Amino acid sequence: MAPEVSSTEQVAARTIALRTPAGDEVVVDMYGPPGAPAVLFVSGAGPTRAGDPGTSETARLVAAHGFQASFHDRVGRGDSAAQGPISLDRELAAIGAIADELAGPVVLVGHSSGCAIALLAARVVNRLAGLVLWEGPFGQFEGGAPAWWGKVDEDIATGRLEYAVADYMVGMPPEWLEAVKRSPGYPHLVLTWIPDGEALARVEAAGFQETLRGIDVPVLAVVGTETFPGMKEAADQVAAAAARGASEAVQGAWHSWDPAAMATRLVQLLRQVAGRA
Repeated sequence: MAPEVSSTEQVAARTIALRTPAGDEVVVDMYGPPGAPAVLFVSGAGPTRAGDPGTSETARLVAAHGFQASFHDRVGRGDSAAQGPISLDRELAAIGAIADELAGPVVLVGHSSGCAIALLAARVVNRLAGLVLWEGPFGQFEGGAPAWWGKVDEDIATGRLEYAVADYMVGMPPEWLEAVKRSPGYPHLVLTWIPDGEALARVEAAGFQETLRGIDVPVLAVVGTETFPGMKEAADQVAAAAARGASEAVQGAWHSWDPAAMATRLVQLLRQVAGRA
């Protein structure tokens, strides 16, 4: 096993604005030497670059080993201002544009609902070299993700955005919902969660085997060492469906990874990618 990456190793970000094929402008922090093998982080519902220092730290630590990492404000969030509702296609277009800008082999790293987006983005990313999925919430919704998302989608279509937020977060810790209600963008921020809901519903409707069909890159489904019920089982199912799948635990608790531990694991994977290249 590679030595754990030290948090004292820092690499400055270069921040750029990219115009996507869908016409959106996405702001991205990029770390490390252009053209090197890269990780492209895909956040779940809610986070921005400014509000997620753990992912930024992970990106810096990865880059300290000579690889690239990118962390963007998803379409309609943070500095990536856009008119909503935000479709899944617009988010996929943004990921494809970032991957092209990285100009090297790309490992998509999804977090939470970002795992479903990353699974679907695998089809639009040139030079895809791997998928790392941190605690994808598959199988977490009573009646399945398609039925859950159908209700949220109906709330959005009828302008009942407060209900949409509550229905989206059903089954999640109540303190998470209360924190969202204190957000400046509440309740309109739910319009940027549409890609997450659409992706989760699409992946569950198709099934993991069909979603991963033809994807011949390493697929690593990861959970934290302390996690919620069902997360490990879902990771095992993803790994079993992938042609080159594996599931494992990395240091982390309650849906968040430890930056040094996650960076260490990503560096190991990137070294494998670099060896194959």
